[in-house]
Parts: sequence; C-alpha cells; structure tokens
Amino acid sequence: MQLDDLSPQTLRDPHGYSGKWHFYPEDVLPMWVADMDFPISPAIAQAIVERLQERVGYPQMKGDKQLLDLIIQQQNRHGLTGLTPENLLLTTSVVPGIYASVLALSSPGDEVITQVPVYHPFLFALSEHHRIARHNPLLRTKSGWEIDFEHLESLVTPRTRLLMLCNPQNPTGRVFRRDELEQLAEFALRHRLWVMSDELWAELIYEGAHVPIASLSPEIAQRTVTLTGPCKTYNTAGLGGGVAISHNKQILAALAQVSKGIGGHPNVLSMAAWRAALEHAQDWLQEVRAYLKGNRDFITRFMAQHLPQVGYLPPEGTYLAWFDFSGAPFAQEVHKVMLERAKVGLNDGKIFGPQYQGWLRLNFATSRNLVQEALERMARVVQTVD
Repeated sequence: MQLDDLSPQTLRDPHGYSGKWHFYPEDVLPMWVADMDFPISPAIAQAIVERLQERVGYPQMKGDKQLLDLIIQQQNRHGLTGLTPENLLLTTSVVPGIYASVLALSSPGDEVITQVPVYHPFLFALSEHHRIARHNPLLRTKSGWEIDFEHLESLVTPRTRLLMLCNPQNPTGRVFRRDELEQLAEFALRHRLWVMSDELWAELIYEGAHVPIASLSPEIAQRTVTLTGPCKTYNTAGLGGGVAISHNKQILAALAQVSKGIGGHPNVLSMAAWRAALEHAQDWLQEVRAYLKGNRDFITRFMAQHLPQVGYLPPEGTYLAWFDFSGAPFAQEVHKVMLERAKVGLNDGKIFGPQYQGWLRLNFATSRNLVQEALERMARVVQTVD
C-alpha cells in the first residue's frame, strides 16, 4: 500500500469517496473530518463485493453471529471479559449510541458530566435534549493532558446522573491510564452515576494501552455502556456500523427502547466489512498505524522547530492534532484565518467546548507530503502576522 502516493487531484476525483474533499474550494487542503484519505483494506473491499453476490434482504436483527463473536474476542484482548452476544447491541454508528445513551440514562433537566474539550456530539446530544452539561476541563501539563479530579468532585449535585467519557480522547489524543480510570470508576460508583464510554479509537494507539473502564470491576461494569465501531480504525465511516456493549442488559434494553423506530437495523454490508476487518485486515492496520505514528512524530518535530509559540502536545492515540492558537493576535478568527489565508480547512476548536475558541483540530490521516504542506501554509501565516 503506497500511503505516500496521495494527491489533491486524486482525492478530489468526482467519484471520490470522501465528502471532505468536495466541501471547500479546490485551493483548500481539507484536514478536518475524521476519516482517512487512505484506501481501505483489499480484504474489506473483497468482502463487500462477495456479500453483494448474495441476497441483500433484511439481516438478522441482532447481528451476524460470527461478527458478534469477533467483537467479543476483540474486547477480550482489551481486558473486557465475560461478554456474550446478549451483551452487545448493534447500532448504525457510534453517534446514535451517544444520543441513545443520553436519552436512556438521564432525563430532561438532569446534569451530565464530561471532560472537555470533547467530541462535539457529546455536547450536542446534551443541549439538544435539554440536559445540563457540566464541563470538567482537562488540565494541560508539561507531561500531557490530565483529569482535574478536584474540579470533578465540585460538579456533582443531586441532579447528576451520567458521566460521559471519551477514551482514547478526541480531540486531545489522550489515552487514559489505568490508575486514572480507576479513580473515575470510584467517583462514578460513589455518586451512583451511569457511565457512557466512547472507545471508538481504541485500536489507534501509539503510547500506552487501551483499558476499557468497564473492565475494572464487576461493579463499574454494571453501570457502564461502552460504545465502539470499525469506522476510525478501518476507514469505513461511509458504511456506518457500531455497537453498544454492557454487562447490564437493562442498559442495553433502555438504549434499544429509546432508539425504537428511528435507530434502524444492522447494515448487511457494514457487518460484512467489519467481520472482514477483524479477520483479515490486521496487516493493513499495522501498516497504517505505523504510518500514522510517523505523521504524528513529523508534526511534533515541525511544531517544535517552526511553530513553538503554538500550544501542542503529541497525541498518544487517534490521528488528530490539537493546536492552541489562543495566544495569537488572530485567535478569535483563527479558523477563518487559516481557511482564507493559509487555505487549510480545520475543525474550529469552539465546537469541542465554548472555552476552546482559538484552538484548531487537524486530521493527519493522509500522506506525509500533504501534512507537511498544510503545516507549512499555517506557519507562513503565523510568521507573517508575527
């Protein structure tokens, strides 16, 4: 797989697979939507073609049994054990699982705690369904992003019902350590909170190891729903597919109830692709992960050499870089400045929490030369203004 052989011309092909390359004018490098520019594994493509040779009727509504077994095996490798197919509820993707968790595990007017900055559907699900978001900002330290446990305790009230966790964390790329998760689990149990843990990026880790919070004890497992899916790891976002996992079947029943009639049924092509990914795409994943780590390390060197005034901590996981331009003279318009002057399309930080105006998220799941081009364009703008 020639991951360096990507160009704007090929990625903007009228029949191209990624909508992000058709959103902005052609002179803009789109580095925002979190999918990869890389082609999918040939094993996945073959599985989709082969599945189309069969009948494409309604699927088994609980999901393909072999796929469910493979998901359980994957979770076992992370330490989440004791699962059966009855502990899995397939969803159309992770975002519907986030919304269903909010609806099932809290009520209008309830308070919900989440670390920020955080993947924006967390915040949207709360505001759109009249929950009160309680933000616990991550602390930026010399060693990395850390949970502020002292502030976390101050957020709890009699109306607090749910703790929402993103691990590995989007957009910071933090991979939370076991001791941090143990402290979070103790906090949730002591305050009798439900826990929703989005673990979509668990296979894209460069440092540390993924620890599902539900794996820490039988007690926290009974209060947790874990969300994951194949799209970030195997670049299949356009096919959808996700799963809610819980040792507490009542949680899954509640998610199924609030999704009834609107959640849709499992997609036969998505299931075929996911199964092929878990069975046959591990070499592809190993190559992609190594390339992404190389991109991450390149960004780290570039920022230290050319943009040391911009806040940046290397992500431990994901393919996302999180930049702090809040000290720049154009901080209030940084997204617009980078779009119009640098011709680089990024995610505006304020969608990850209102206090992150002046921050930007960059997706580096593309060829290294495009990453370099985007960073050089950004650096020229910063140096011109300075």
